[in-house]
Amino acid sequence: MTHLITASALAGELAAATPPVVLDVRYRLGGPPGRPEYEAGHVPGAVYVDMEAELAGPAGPAGRHPLPGLDAFAATMRRAGVSADRAVVVYDGGQGWSAARAWWLLRYTGHSSVRVLDGGLAAWTASGGALSTDVPAPEPGDFTAEPGALPLLGADEAAALARRGVLLDARAGERYRGEVEPIDRVAGHIPGALSAPTTENLAADGTYREPAELAERFAALGATPDAEVGVYCGSGVSAAQEVLALAVAGVPAALYVGSWSEWSADPARPVATGPEAG
Repeated sequence: MTHLITASALAGELAAATPPVVLDVRYRLGGPPGRPEYEAGHVPGAVYVDMEAELAGPAGPAGRHPLPGLDAFAATMRRAGVSADRAVVVYDGGQGWSAARAWWLLRYTGHSSVRVLDGGLAAWTASGGALSTDVPAPEPGDFTAEPGALPLLGADEAAALARRGVLLDARAGERYRGEVEPIDRVAGHIPGALSAPTTENLAADGTYREPAELAERFAALGATPDAEVGVYCGSGVSAAQEVLALAVAGVPAALYVGSWSEWSADPARPVATGPEAG
């Protein structure tokens, strides 16, 4: 299965008789919302989807970005023109975190053809792609959410996986080691987890590294196609980018959506610090 699409390939598909549905999921942790950036210029025909309001539920004990309600998510996708039999392309403006969250949610809920624009909006403009300020009003789609097509972890399952398989921590190394924690209650990592920052999944131009390079990177951590692999981050957003990078490398992986924001909120859960898995 192809998980990424280049800017030039997307331009070609947009000129076809049945172009893909394109979703703009620009987002920055802590704001501001991506809507003003979308309105200032986006891939022609792209529909804006709000990461925090539409790709996550309300923050609470389950984490800062828990899964949205499935009915609400399906309604958002239908409003954006998503149908079961029409390809979808998602993009954002930076590290691919929010685009990967949209990719993961659509795949998890049963859509079979979802790709991320490799390199995001920067790759589109660098390739000569035009930007539009027109806000489309797409024909409503028929997408329905059927969860379970991708593996999902809860807190206890993530803890168990860290002991019997490979649990990757996709946050920056200093957060994994417990040196800093700018957001959550306590610093550190899930005992047994291995540090694997998302920054190492991308090349200097912001596109994903080649599949062989990614496979080598993850194999060094024990994450191979025959291993049981899971990923978490701060709140289940950047970890989706790592799940996508693993998929590009041919390694299936489960996502712990609650991630560190859920884990660290419970004082009874153990916390490891330092450079080792613990």
